[in-house]
Amino acid sequence: MTVGEAARRAGVSAKALRTWERAGLMPPAPRGGAGYRVYGEADLGTVRFIAAARRLGFGMARIRGLLALWQDRARPSAEVKRLALDQAAELRREASALLSMAGALDGLAATCHGDERPDCPILDGLDAGNVLSHGGSPPSRAGR
Repeated sequence: MTVGEAARRAGVSAKALRTWERAGLMPPAPRGGAGYRVYGEADLGTVRFIAAARRLGFGMARIRGLLALWQDRARPSAEVKRLALDQAAELRREASALLSMAGALDGLAATCHGDERPDCPILDGLDAGNVLSHGGSPPSRAGR
């Protein structure tokens, strides 16, 4: 099947499938006579696995590790559990950072009159750069 058909059947975009192939999460697909990628049923399983891991917020590096464990039938389940718990902890850190940002925005909005006056504490707070009172920062997607 073509990249478009494989993507449709797996519920992902063709772009995602190509990206995962370029990132080495999937082996390069063989090319058919017209030069198009050709995917088989086994490839669909891998694509679905990667898509499920992405929906859980796993980054490329962790997915690479999960794929290696998934393909190794002699894997220790303790390693799989460790990766899952590490991901859950990362998601909690990101959720905390997002809640901190939402709180900062709520605080700024509470100080704004929201009327026809030009003065705006929200813009002033952003201009001052001190909007996150607890040293929070946006969640990082690096290294996942």
